[in-house]
Amino acid sequence: MDLGLKGKVVLVTGGTKGIGFACAQAFLQEGARVAVVSRSKENVERAVSALPGVYALAADLVDEQEARDAIEQVEQHLGSIDVLVNSAGAAKRTAPDNLTPAAYRAAMDAKFFSYINAIDPVVKRMAARGHGVVVNVIGNGGKVASPIHVAGGAANAALMLVTTGLAHAYASQGVRIAAINPGLTETERVAEGLEADAQLASISPSEARTRSIARIPLGRMAEPEEIANAVLFLASEKASYITGVSISMDGAATPMVV
Repeated sequence: MDLGLKGKVVLVTGGTKGIGFACAQAFLQEGARVAVVSRSKENVERAVSALPGVYALAADLVDEQEARDAIEQVEQHLGSIDVLVNSAGAAKRTAPDNLTPAAYRAAMDAKFFSYINAIDPVVKRMAARGHGVVVNVIGNGGKVASPIHVAGGAANAALMLVTTGLAHAYASQGVRIAAINPGLTETERVAEGLEADAQLASISPSEARTRSIARIPLGRMAEPEEIANAVLFLASEKASYITGVSISMDGAATPMVV
């Protein structure tokens, strides 16, 4: 199926590992012109060698000016951004007794503002041009509260509202905005979360993994490539009437209507 992504300029934040890497790889396979951003120079170097043809740069998206500078560099190098995929930033898993106001602020910086600092300048440029797509990879922790992910889940919930609100605001200007909420996915980030789960429950990480998978009706975690496939669809012309939604991908672990 031709998704109509050939030649499109795509920016993937957090595109050097995990779901973001899988997204970048999939867009490249579709013939898109892809840029990835990571705050780690080491990860950027690895991405350049692992993703032939990618344009990669290091920037800390928690910093508003660094984010703007990175976007400017991408557009100078590749042209106007047609698709923005946000997959950067992760809030630290924290046991409830260890939460503080500072922990909540850190979580908002790590997840919410790393997305907002990319979305704000890009969506306004897209609106001025009359077209564009933003896909936010957020997380089901914004819908289902977890004891070790309260601060990060709050950031995820805020991003879901932003997704819907901005989709409504910019639809008339040709911009679509949607989100994917992955559940447990085979990534380093989820592995770190399982370690926090294990510590809270006083069990081994392997037992925490077994228990978590047992709660997934499909019987396994998602692969990053499966999340990437959904992102590509939302970014494509095949999803031309889909906007303002947050789609859960958790293997039916949370049987909810909304």
